[in-house]
Amino acid sequence: MINVTKTFFPPIEEYQAQLQRVWQNEWLTNRGALVLELEEKLKAYLQVNSILITNNGTIPLQIALKLLGNGGEIITTPFSYVATTASILWENCTPVFVDIHPEFLTIDETQIEAAITPKTTVILATHVFGNPCHVELIEQIATKHGLKLIYDAAHCFGVGYQGQSVFEYGDISTCSFHATKLFHTGEGGAVFCNDEKLMHQIFYSHNFGHDGPLAFHGLGINGKISELQAAMGLAVFPYLSDIIAERKRVVDFYNDTLDFSKLRTMSLRENTIWNYSYYPVIFESEAQLLKVQKALNEKQIFPRRYFYPSLNKVGYLQATAMPISESIAQTILCLPLYKGITEENLNLITTIINHNLD
Repeated sequence: MINVTKTFFPPIEEYQAQLQRVWQNEWLTNRGALVLELEEKLKAYLQVNSILITNNGTIPLQIALKLLGNGGEIITTPFSYVATTASILWENCTPVFVDIHPEFLTIDETQIEAAITPKTTVILATHVFGNPCHVELIEQIATKHGLKLIYDAAHCFGVGYQGQSVFEYGDISTCSFHATKLFHTGEGGAVFCNDEKLMHQIFYSHNFGHDGPLAFHGLGINGKISELQAAMGLAVFPYLSDIIAERKRVVDFYNDTLDFSKLRTMSLRENTIWNYSYYPVIFESEAQLLKVQKALNEKQIFPRRYFYPSLNKVGYLQATAMPISESIAQTILCLPLYKGITEENLNLITTIINHNLD
C-alpha cells in the first residue's frame, strides 16, 4: 500500500535514548528540559526570533483568534484545512471568505479590501502547501485598515520568503508538527510572534492563564506539549536535511515524469525557499481526477483530495460562492510524497496517471 504520506520514524533506540532522559528527570509535562531544548534547536534552525511549541497545531490558531479576534469578522480563505475555519467559529468569530489565486492557491490579496466591514478584526490567511501568500500587500492592507494579521503556516516548516523565515510575517504565525508533517512530534505545533507583549499573552494563554502557581494573568487553556512529544521531536530533528532532500527527490521525479500537457501543479511564489511538503496536481476536470484516482486505488495507491471540499461548502457554514476555490477543490489531488518511497513506486504512480489523462 502506498499512502499519500508516511510518518518518519527515527531509529527507535534514538527515541528511547530521549525517553531515558525523561525518566531520569522524572518530569513529563509543564515545559521540562526536553521541551526547552527542542525550542532552542528549532529557533536556531528556523532562524526565528521567538517560538512557543504546543500540543497540536490548532491550539495556536484558537489562542490567536481568542486574543485578536474580539468576536468579529475574520477574513479568510476557503482553500485550507477545516481547522482554519473551525477555529474561527470555535472562538465565536465569523469567517468571511475571499476567493483564491488560481495559480498560487493562496488567498487572492486583490479581493481582500472589498470584504472588509466595520466588524472586521483580523485577516487569517493560509500559506497553502508551504506556498507563501502575497504577504507584502496583505500587510499593507492590514495596516491601512487597522486589522490584525494571522498566518496559518501549518505546512511551512523550513519555508523561507524574501530572505527570512515565513514564520516572521504577520502578528502571529502558527505551524503544525503533526505526524504527517515534514517535521513532527507525533502531535504538536508551534506559534511565532515578534511582539513581546503579545507573545507574553500567548504564553500564559497556553498555560491556563497562570502567573505562577497561585495567580493568573487572565483566561487560558491547556496548550502545553509534553516531554514525550518533545522527545520525538528531538529524535526526528537530526534527520531534517535527509528528509527534505528525499522529498525533493520525489518532487523532482514528478516534475520530470508527469504529463503536464493535461494537468498542472501550483506556481510557487517568487523568492520562496520551499520545503517540498506536498505535491498537488490539478486536473482539467473532476471526472479526469476521479478516473485517475480510481486507477491508482486499484493498485493500492492512495493519493488524497486535499483540500476538499472548498470550506465555503462545508455543511455548518452559510457562505457565498467561491468559484475558483470550488473549482480547484474539485480537481486537485495530492500525490504520495515521503522519505523512502522508491523510484519503482514513483514510476508506477506516474505511469498510471499519464495513461489515464485522456
